[in-house]
Amino acid sequence: MNTIARLSAFGTALALVIGGAYGVGAAVGPLDAVTASPEHSSDTGGTGHGGGDGHGGAADDASDLPGGLASSLSGYTFTPTVSTLTLDDTDDFTFRITGPGGEAVTAFDVEHDRRMHLIVVRRDGSAFQHLHPTMAPDGTWSVPLRVHAAGSYRAFADFTPTGATAVTLGVDLTAPGLFEPIAHLPDRHASVDGYEVTLAGDLVGAQASPLTLTVRRDGQPVTDLEPYLGAHGHLVALREGDLAYLHVHPDGGDTSAGPDIPFVADVPTEGRYRLFLDFRHDGVVRTAEFTVPTGPAGPDAATTSPAAGHADDSHGH
Repeated sequence: MNTIARLSAFGTALALVIGGAYGVGAAVGPLDAVTASPEHSSDTGGTGHGGGDGHGGAADDASDLPGGLASSLSGYTFTPTVSTLTLDDTDDFTFRITGPGGEAVTAFDVEHDRRMHLIVVRRDGSAFQHLHPTMAPDGTWSVPLRVHAAGSYRAFADFTPTGATAVTLGVDLTAPGLFEPIAHLPDRHASVDGYEVTLAGDLVGAQASPLTLTVRRDGQPVTDLEPYLGAHGHLVALREGDLAYLHVHPDGGDTSAGPDIPFVADVPTEGRYRLFLDFRHDGVVRTAEFTVPTGPAGPDAATTSPAAGHADDSHGH
């Protein structure tokens, strides 16, 4: 066999191996806490809530599993009606949460003014959306969802069943088309719609980490931030790679209307995280985006990214 033929055969075999590995990973299905790897150990467990709002208790069988890594956990399962999204079309994304008996759950506690928080983000940490579906009497949740870029997406359902502890479940969605991944460099500054937001504080794995987000507009401190879902800011952290999920809220009783919003984040491990801050001002919810590695802030803290954020007046669905 000549050299070209050997290389061709090797490439074909490699493609089969990669395809087989993907198939095995896709077939694994829901995670069980007893099979979670040690690196997934976290005080946040199977819930995405953490930090200053006091939510962080996980179900007994999920004590060492970060939120959002499983589609089924503690007897609850996140089941979307479809898993394929159409680019640039606004469709109703519908799903159910089934309980330990297999029936759709219809009783949920209100957490931060809503019974369900739905986070959708592309697997490369782009195209973040924070949505609030509405529930039909039969337990079917529905929310308009629109994506503009092809790729694999992760959807997180963040909820608290009545009489149980908070749970965050995740499922993968696909938007067919040419996928062009975006590399996010470490960045503690974000610009969105004329607002400048900076992040201060060191993010430490498996440890409560005080963080401060400071909001300015045209160089002036914003001191009249408006409450959004019962708080002056919401911060979601996603670990790069597997998108382990953490939802934190302002520390200290959320008494500040700006410019500083204090948080305590408890990320599960060392690594790099995508952080998304939702804040409301002048009646519009805006999202500032950051990429932060664990450890002390280094030279990258001075980096700026004019495109790191987006405005959205549809967060309150």
